[in-house]
Parts: sequence; C-alpha cells; structure tokens
Amino acid sequence: MRILGVDPGLTRCGLGVVDAGGGRTVSLVEVGVVRTPADQAPHLRLLTVAEALDDWLGRLRPEVVAVERVFAQANVRSVTGTSQVAGVAMLAAARAHLPLALHTPSEVKAAVTGNGRAEKLQVQEMVMRILHLSERPKPADAADALALAICHAWRGGGVGSAVRASYGGADTLPRATGAGLTAAQRAWAEAERAARRAGAVAPRG
Repeated sequence: MRILGVDPGLTRCGLGVVDAGGGRTVSLVEVGVVRTPADQAPHLRLLTVAEALDDWLGRLRPEVVAVERVFAQANVRSVTGTSQVAGVAMLAAARAHLPLALHTPSEVKAAVTGNGRAEKLQVQEMVMRILHLSERPKPADAADALALAICHAWRGGGVGSAVRASYGGADTLPRATGAGLTAAQRAWAEAERAARRAGAVAPRG
C-alpha cells in the first residue's frame, strides 16, 4: 500500500510518501515541503499547495491520503491557515477518488515513538530509524508528513479503514484493548481517547 502523508501548514506543508509492506515494513518513496511566502495573498498560497498536491498524486499514485486532524489552538490565525491547507488536501484526495484518513498529532506521535507527547526531535529520530535513513528528515514538517504515513500504515486497517473513516465509521476512534495490538498501538489509542476526553474539538469551517 502506498500512502501520502500531509502535514498541513500555510507557510510549510509537509508531504511524505511511503510504501507499506508485510510485517510492518515501510520504505521511503519521496519526501518534501511546499513553501509559500507570507506576503502572498492567501488564495494564491492555497493554490500553490493545491498544485503541488496534484503533482504528487499524479506522479506517485498513492492509494491512500493521510492528513493531520487539526484541533483548535490558542493561535487562531495559525490554526485557520492550517485548517485551510488541510481542507485543500482533503479536496485533492476526493478529486483523485482516493480514501482519506485523518490522524491526530498525539495518535501519530504514539504510533511512531510510543509516546503521544513526544517532542518533534523524537519523531524525527524514529522516522529516520523506521525508514533506515542516513539523517533526520528536515524540516520537522517533512518528518511529520512521513510520520503520518507510517501511522496509517501501522493502524492495521489499510485502505478499507480509511474508507470507513471517511464516512464516519466506527473505527475513527481506535480500540485500545484486545488481541493483536502492539504496545505502541495501545499507546496511541489511549492518547487519542485522552485528547477527546480533554475536550479537544476540531475548528468549524
């Protein structure tokens, strides 16, 4: 399964594609960052991101798109731009007729590092190890995009899980108990539930 991970951001949007095989093996296909200038009109910045996404989808042919689920933050201006880019990524997936999966930051961190509160450097280090890279992916947005793709690869649901999640299926909230779960999978499931209990809500468009 080929997965495109998108770490949405208006100044820097991380993109990472991995191939997932059996036995939790994942390999790097391509990673990069789409940059847009802060002094440019917002709609033109979104167009730049949209065109880059279309290029990646056309060239690399992923089977699933995984996007970071955006939660409300104290910095309203920042979260607005992030939400707009996330929407562009979601639309790109829909136009390409691809399944879409949304993963929270704590879910991604726990899946990759085993700790839902891991620092960005820890995520970069683990992504480097998992993908057998010679150096940490930089900037952090690139590493986060790869971490998103890895997280989806390791959820165990594959393409079908992303399809159900796109339509509000029951597996949008991962199970935290039961047979077949690794310690990391249990950790990110608990982190996801903790975030929900804390009252984190996605910003309304």
